[in-house]
Amino acid sequence: MIFIWLQAEACTSMVVSGKATADGKPLLFKHRDTDDQNNSIRFFHGEKYDFIGLVNSNSPAGEVWTGTNSAGFSIMNTASYNFREDSITDLEMDKEGFLMYDALATCVTVADFERLLSDREKPMGVEANFGVIDSHGGAAYFEVNNFRWVKYDVNEIPCGYRVVTNFCEAGRREDYEGLERYMIATDVMQNEFTPEVDHRFFFNRMSRNTSKIDGISIPRDITSASIVIEGVKDGGNVKDIVMWTILGNPLTHIAYPLQVKHGTKLKMRAEGLDLKKEERIRKHFVKKNKK
Repeated sequence: MIFIWLQAEACTSMVVSGKATADGKPLLFKHRDTDDQNNSIRFFHGEKYDFIGLVNSNSPAGEVWTGTNSAGFSIMNTASYNFREDSITDLEMDKEGFLMYDALATCVTVADFERLLSDREKPMGVEANFGVIDSHGGAAYFEVNNFRWVKYDVNEIPCGYRVVTNFCEAGRREDYEGLERYMIATDVMQNEFTPEVDHRFFFNRMSRNTSKIDGISIPRDITSASIVIEGVKDGGNVKDIVMWTILGNPLTHIAYPLQVKHGTKLKMRAEGLDLKKEERIRKHFVKKNKK
């Protein structure tokens, strides 16, 4: 039972600083593994900002698992299993999706997200890594539990990126999860990353990489989506942010370029899309993006 629970949420992620890319744009990557394979993209009118986000199709309102908003703020998470420092019951946990929804509805900068963590009622009901980028040069990870967090400013990391799977570096080393996927992703970045990479690099070399360590690869039978958010350089036009999205297993599905400004027209679901319809949708968004 414990083994099955640990596999229920097992994502692979990355934040790349704009200082490490040729065009100055930060990148946010999330490869989502979850038992809930029925995923969708939805458009929301938030408290302050509109946003688009990845959701479980049957989930209640108020939860998002990756997204970007009209103010240029983007966020995603990976579950952690080694940063709990309390005896809070499991019934009070798993509120990461609600936290990200609130962040997308109200935040403009990485600093805004940190203030949200500070002001949020404790315990927060979370144990996770949160990756965030903004349109003002911000790029960071936060390791968060019910009462505290540790921030990693990706702009200050010499290589310009940070790979994260399912453990917090500030947590218990004996409870690390996702080490195999972490090693595969880190090896790819160390040997193949260049400042010219874009979303295709992450889809092809991460989400479609079938290399294995101890029989484990990044794409798995519980993979439900893969997303790369291409931000804008410091002071850029937030309308140019693109959330490249694959719904379903990346080995057999294609990527759509989605933007908040097209949000009311988004009707993406992981189930029931045949390849011809997928290609028509993709061409529709590519044509719009060129205008």
